[in-house]
Amino acid sequence: MDRTRLHALLARESAEAERRNPRSRAAYADAGHLFGRVPMTWMNKTAGAFPRYLATARGARVTDVDGHTYIDFCLGDTGAMAGHSPAAVTEAVHRRFAELGGATAMLPTEDAEWVGAELTRRFGPARWSFSLTATDANRWAIRLARAVTGRPKILVNSYSYHGSVDESLIVVGPDGKGAPRPGNVGAPCDVTLTSRVAEFNDLDQLERELAHGDVAAVLMEPALTNIGIVLPEPGYLEGVRALTRQYGTLLINDETHTFSAGPGGCTAAWGLEPDLLTIGKAIGGGIPAGAYGLSADLAERLLARDDLDLVDMGGVGGTLAGNALSMAATRATLEHVLTDEAFEHMARLSARFESGVRAAVEAHGLPWSVSRLGARTEYRFASPAPRTGTASEAAADPELEDFLHLYLANRGILLTPFHNMALMCPDTTEQDVDTHTAVFGAAVLELAG
Repeated sequence: MDRTRLHALLARESAEAERRNPRSRAAYADAGHLFGRVPMTWMNKTAGAFPRYLATARGARVTDVDGHTYIDFCLGDTGAMAGHSPAAVTEAVHRRFAELGGATAMLPTEDAEWVGAELTRRFGPARWSFSLTATDANRWAIRLARAVTGRPKILVNSYSYHGSVDESLIVVGPDGKGAPRPGNVGAPCDVTLTSRVAEFNDLDQLERELAHGDVAAVLMEPALTNIGIVLPEPGYLEGVRALTRQYGTLLINDETHTFSAGPGGCTAAWGLEPDLLTIGKAIGGGIPAGAYGLSADLAERLLARDDLDLVDMGGVGGTLAGNALSMAATRATLEHVLTDEAFEHMARLSARFESGVRAAVEAHGLPWSVSRLGARTEYRFASPAPRTGTASEAAADPELEDFLHLYLANRGILLTPFHNMALMCPDTTEQDVDTHTAVFGAAVLELAG
C-alpha cells in the first residue's frame, strides 16, 4: 500500500465529510453537557472528526440531520438486524404502550412464554430468562455457572466479544499468558484472578487452561465477530464441547452477533450443544432486550438449590428486565420479522456482497480476505484470513479503515464504524448490495492508483 497516496485520499475524504455535514459538526460541537460529547462514548468510535447525527430511519435506510440518506449496512451494530422500525414491531410496541398501556409493571405477560418457547425452538435450551442487554445476560449466566460448579473462573477467547462483562476483558499476551485487554477502564481487580483465556481455534491451549480444574464455564462466540469475523476451523467447536465435558466445565454460547448465522444462530446451524446460551440486541427489533437460556438439566439443578435466592438475589437486569414492552417487541420480531424466510433472503444478499468485495480485492491483487457468517460479511487487511483473535487484531489498519469508511459514507453507504462489517436486514435489496460493490470497487481502484 502506498501510504503517501492513502494519506492524501484520507485527507480528501475527511475534508469532504466535514463539508457535507455542517449540522452534525455543529451538534457535536454544542454537546458540552455530554461525557465525550455523545450520549454513549462508544459513539465516538467513528471515522472522521465527528459522528453523523440521526434524523430518521426506516428499513435499510438512515437519514442524518444534514439530509443525507444512507444504505445502512451497520444496522446499529446488529441491534437493528430486523431493520429500522419494522412495521410488525412498531405495531406491537404501539399496542402495548399506547393502547393497552404500561411498559413495565412488575407483572409478567403472556408474550414472555411465547418468546421462551420460540427461543427453545430456534436455539434448543429449555428454560429462559430475560434482561435488557446481552451483557446482563452474560453476567448472570456466569454467576449461575459459578453457583452450580463451585468454581471461580471463567474462560474466554482472546478478543472475543461479550459486551462489557469484566471477566471477558482478557487477552493472550505476548508471553502466551493471560493479560488485561488494552484500554480496560476501572477494572475491579486483576482480570487473571477471575478469568482464563485461550486463543480461538487452539484446542491445545484450551485444554492447558481447563486442566487447572478451576474453570466454571467457557463463555464463547461460536465465531469471533467483533475483531473481524474469525470462523472456526473444522473440528474446533466439537473439540471445545468434548474438552468442557471432560473437565466438568459448562459451555455458554454467546449468540448476540452470531445470530446472523441463521434463525437459531450458529447453535442451530452447526448443531452445537451448549449448557447455556446468551443473546441480545437483534431479538427486540430495536427495543432493548436480552435473554439467557439453560438446558433443562441445568435449570432443574439450580432450582433445586435451597441455598440460592433466585428470586430476590437473582435479578439479572434490574427492575425493567423482562418488561411488557420488551416482550411485545421481541415476540413481534421473532414471529413476523426475523423469520426463517427472512434469514434465507439475508444470507443470499450477504453471499452476493461477499462475491462483490472478493472480486474487487482479487482484481487488484490485494492481500486481503473476506469472511461471511450468514447475513454478516467482513473483509480484513490480511490473507489468509486470521485464525485467532490476536492475529485479527494485529491485522488492523486504522488509516486504511477510516479511508474506506469515509469514502463509502460520503457516497451514501454506512458500514459498522469500528470494523469492516456489513450486515443485511429483511429490507436490504440486491440493488443496495450492488451499489456497495460499485462504490467499494471505485475506492479500491483509487487506492491502487
